[in-house]
Amino acid sequence: MTDAPTTSTSTSATAPTTGQRVRRVLFWLVVVALAVPAVPFTLNRLVDAEAGPAVRMMAFTPLATPWYVADVLLVGTALVLGRAGSRRVVGAVLALLGLGLGLHVWWLAPQFVGGSPDPAEGAAELVVMTTNFYEGEADAAAVVRAAEDHGVGLLVVNEITFGTLHQLEDAGIDELLPHRIGEPNGAVDGTMVFSREPITEPVRLDTTFQSWQLTVGEGEGAVTVLAVHPVAPVPPAGAPAWRADHETLLAAARDSGAQLVLGDMNATADHAVMRAWRDAGYRDSLELVNAGWSRTWPSNGITPVPGFHPPALIQIDHVLVDDTLAVTDSSTVDVPGSDHRAVVATVARR
Repeated sequence: MTDAPTTSTSTSATAPTTGQRVRRVLFWLVVVALAVPAVPFTLNRLVDAEAGPAVRMMAFTPLATPWYVADVLLVGTALVLGRAGSRRVVGAVLALLGLGLGLHVWWLAPQFVGGSPDPAEGAAELVVMTTNFYEGEADAAAVVRAAEDHGVGLLVVNEITFGTLHQLEDAGIDELLPHRIGEPNGAVDGTMVFSREPITEPVRLDTTFQSWQLTVGEGEGAVTVLAVHPVAPVPPAGAPAWRADHETLLAAARDSGAQLVLGDMNATADHAVMRAWRDAGYRDSLELVNAGWSRTWPSNGITPVPGFHPPALIQIDHVLVDDTLAVTDSSTVDVPGSDHRAVVATVARR
């Protein structure tokens, strides 16, 4: 009688080696490290919380996108190569990261793609510009030069002080744009409008900082304008005052039939208050020309490191048009001394 042959089962082919285990741990640590800066922005955007810190965080929602891209590429590569453990687990993680990336791409897409209505044949164009003087620190002469170079017919200036008004006058603002309304202030409250065409029916709106409703031009070419500066969602006023200012401005726009709204709106496209403007029929000029991810603040590189000037991160300065106006061109312009880039837009009747 012969013994049956014995078989031995070796686990060496399937069990990961110590080196493989270390690499897998490092891999998942990197996956988590890439997700940590991104996921909170996604959840904050979905929840749309009204607390001040959440509102301020909302402004930086687009910054999550590159983190998602890097994580999706990393996990996708690991899934293809099969070197990160269970394919089912890796696939599930990839699906979640892909969903997060898809949401951010969806939220960003209108700034890159989409149709823009054409102006009516022969419609006169109006070039408008909005800029924030950073409590009077901006180079007023440079703003006048930029307005002249771009052929600006309507200029809105936020945070204009008595000193910068004198500097504008010395630089020739009255010759370039002879009509004006508004008042300078010692710090952030001042808002003024300068126009080539006559300004009529000015009304100061009930916002924390100066905002104005006015008519520019006469007859069929007249345009109803809001020159705005809602308070920022930071202490001491905070998010409640910021929301109240936007509600006041949007109500004024609806009641007056405003066709053009421009200024430092202290809000980005991701904020609920800006989505309310869009729902009411107002579109951003930079979005309409598919300018991409435009940023206007903080353009002076606010940082505790002297001489270090990082690029602007978010767009809080806007030119909005209603459905009676088309935008044929729009861009941002550097303003020396200011923490904001100016926004310039060319508009015409649809």
